[in-house]
Amino acid sequence: MKKYTNPTAEEIDRELMSATSLEDFFGKDGIMARLFSKTINRMLEAEMTNHLGYTKNDNSGDKSGNSRNGRYTRKIKSSFGGTSVDMPRDRNAEFVPTIIPKYAKSTTNEFDNKIISMYARGQSTRDIQNTMNELYGVELSPEMVSHITDKVLPMVKEWQNRPLEEIYPIVYLDCIHIKIRIDGRVEPRAVYNCLGITIDGKKEILGQWVSDGAEGSNFWLNVIADLQIRGVKDILIACVDGLKGFKEAIHSVFPETVIQRCIIHQIRYSLKYVSWKDKKEFMRDLRLVYEAVNKTTAEENLEKLALKWNDSYHLSVKSWEDNWQELSEYFDYPQEIRRLIYTTNGVEGYHRQIRKVIKTKSTFPTIESVEKMLYVITRNIEKKWTMPIRDWSKILNQFFIRFEGRLKTV
Repeated sequence: MKKYTNPTAEEIDRELMSATSLEDFFGKDGIMARLFSKTINRMLEAEMTNHLGYTKNDNSGDKSGNSRNGRYTRKIKSSFGGTSVDMPRDRNAEFVPTIIPKYAKSTTNEFDNKIISMYARGQSTRDIQNTMNELYGVELSPEMVSHITDKVLPMVKEWQNRPLEEIYPIVYLDCIHIKIRIDGRVEPRAVYNCLGITIDGKKEILGQWVSDGAEGSNFWLNVIADLQIRGVKDILIACVDGLKGFKEAIHSVFPETVIQRCIIHQIRYSLKYVSWKDKKEFMRDLRLVYEAVNKTTAEENLEKLALKWNDSYHLSVKSWEDNWQELSEYFDYPQEIRRLIYTTNGVEGYHRQIRKVIKTKSTFPTIESVEKMLYVITRNIEKKWTMPIRDWSKILNQFFIRFEGRLKTV
């Protein structure tokens, strides 16, 4: 009877040193296939032990009423190609392995999916190695973990280039900053995310773009052009965080799109220049502006704010006056639409979920690793976005009236 043990570091080194070509690594009987087979056999043995409730050399088998009953060979396929594994059997024929379902076809990605699932939850290569060791008693090399998670890369490209809907009533654009190692140096890079609200009222991440260090109109023009190439013909309202060059970029492609700057970000920016002792009073006056019942009242209150605070906090007041057109667009809409567009909280909530997963990762080794990680996180988040936005039917009717002729009836 075979005894399955974890491949040691010395065994792996000998295997690697014996390779003379890529075929030796990834071929039908290559190193990766053999290590994969050993790992699966060890995991199956761990599952059998869990099923029976006692280890192989324990004498409790007679008391349990069940025991091991040999093995049979089964052909499977994985990301490492085809290989053979020894499937354990129990005497009562009750054992059903989860890593390789009993009646599934002779191909399996279950092992790969477990690794990718852990990766999507922010576990590092070391975390995944430790988890697989604790659960199944198997040791995975960093190369094996990386090889499995690299299966995601073609899906990233396919997702990033997928066709989009022709019209999005609302689109949010914002960025999250991530540190990436570029040419041996760690650089903070902005990853810009675009969240759209579909005609059905459901949220969808339209794309993610890692900046090349050059932001502004040219960069944003590439992003907007990408949306257009993938099928977007119109965006009704774009909600942004005062991103530099965005207005010019989007109007060059979608000239009729309404631009609404995030009120929450504008408030934060304003308060940066206000002394702590005056913040409470300043906010009380500012609230009369952005919480006004209509645009006329808001403009009257903005004038009062300027008369009172302009000498003390000129920059704070001037930022509202200079950007008033884009800050005040939401006053033109009913309350149901106002609450959706006055802030970019929709995409910020998405960013919070990303940060929760990547908080232990101080630096990413490559741009591809960032794209890979964000893709698997996004797919997990989007699984929860199954319901339309509250009161969407009412909101959609208001959009049809406000943007007559630009929305198609279903």
